[in-house]
Amino acid sequence: MPAALKWTEKYRPASLKQVLGNGKAVDDLREWALSWERGEPIAGAVILYGPAGTGKTSAALALARDLDWDYIEMNASDARTAGMIERIAVPASRSQTFSGKPRLVILDEADNLHGTADRGGAAAMLRLVRETLQPVILIANEYYEIDKTLRDATRGIQFRSVRSTTIAQALREICRAEGIDCDPDLLVTISQRAGGDMRSAVNDLQAAAEGRESILMEDLATAQRDVKSSIFRVLEVIYKGSSAKEALEASYTLDESPEDLINWVDENLPLAYSGQDLLQGYETLARSDIFLGRVRRRQNYGLWRYASYLMTGGVQAAKRERRHGYVAFRPPSLWRRMGQTRKARSIRDSAARKIGRHCHVSLSFARSELMDFVGMLLRDKKSAPRLAAQLELTAEEVALLLGSSPGTKKVQGIIDEAVRIQSREKIEKIELAWRKSGQAADEPEGSGPKGRDGPSKRDGQARAERKNGSEPAPSSEKRQKSLFDF
Repeated sequence: MPAALKWTEKYRPASLKQVLGNGKAVDDLREWALSWERGEPIAGAVILYGPAGTGKTSAALALARDLDWDYIEMNASDARTAGMIERIAVPASRSQTFSGKPRLVILDEADNLHGTADRGGAAAMLRLVRETLQPVILIANEYYEIDKTLRDATRGIQFRSVRSTTIAQALREICRAEGIDCDPDLLVTISQRAGGDMRSAVNDLQAAAEGRESILMEDLATAQRDVKSSIFRVLEVIYKGSSAKEALEASYTLDESPEDLINWVDENLPLAYSGQDLLQGYETLARSDIFLGRVRRRQNYGLWRYASYLMTGGVQAAKRERRHGYVAFRPPSLWRRMGQTRKARSIRDSAARKIGRHCHVSLSFARSELMDFVGMLLRDKKSAPRLAAQLELTAEEVALLLGSSPGTKKVQGIIDEAVRIQSREKIEKIELAWRKSGQAADEPEGSGPKGRDGPSKRDGQARAERKNGSEPAPSSEKRQKSLFDF
């Protein structure tokens, strides 16, 4: 018996008009696609970004159907190495279709390139969007996890979490199509627990309705999968609730450690409180941070209970009166800044690791003491290429040490010359090994330095030079002095 079709695929939007909850994002996507139809593209590629289950992939596929475009998709199940992208996505982005219509190239999870499997994929993706002749859509959950260079080369379109009322309406339509009698309160509960994730809500509804013609609220207890509470619902309880115990218990269902939760509370405290309430809230939050510091120093995780209570129930009790009204909670800006500088830190550590290896010092010492010194050496036009070749520096690492950009002529000149130096050194090593192997083959086995026929011609030349009082010419095989041989 064939497996039942997943409702998320069965009821996937067939047209952009059926994509719910993100009208502006859909309009921006359609405008970008129509600019390709006119032959005047706004941008070569766009990034659809936002939380999971908000319709990003569905919108991309629906766009291809609406405009009758051919499309090719690479998702998380594919190994998105540089070679795979060059073999599959790049030819698709540069060749014309038989119909003359554009071909849509879709690359899913563009923010999740890591490890050996996806090595080189980010650089290949950047070349793809810069050189494409066809429309390209990148799909990501976290916009700032994507490399900044790639973000600058594309246009971002944000998809937001779908409202629970919109999700409930979509679930009601699915129940009607499936001929299932469903309790309206159950649909509301499922949509609220989904936290704006349409895909999760549809999966939960299918799990509850499996093998049934009607479902009630009590059926949800056994069929509902374990759904973590939304951080935004917990923030609502903390800032707008009336019970400190309720605020603490709401945090128990979160998939967040106290060290992460305190960043959420800290970021949104000025949005929810003001005046004396804000002052008292920060006083309580500071005490919570003290306990977290003790946990880090002493590794006594039993103190987390006090930190958790202070950052939830303590902050909730800091206000003098109950607050109402809508508050647009936002993620911690610290995480966004850390994501933006993650690549810069990685380049810095990579350069310091190479310097430390050549100078026989630790990574931390090279990072704190030698980075500026190497940067000064790289400012010298004559020695910079040789130093970059010896350390095997990349363009990003040279730019970081010089305080410049990888695309400048100076950095590119250093890298190009360093590559030529490395190529010459490889050729010299190959020729040297070849000459040595040839000499070893020509000398008879067991012969001395002079060989069977007496002194070699090279020995005669050396004696003649010593007789004339001149020094022999330096050997071309002598190793060039390193910049680090002090």
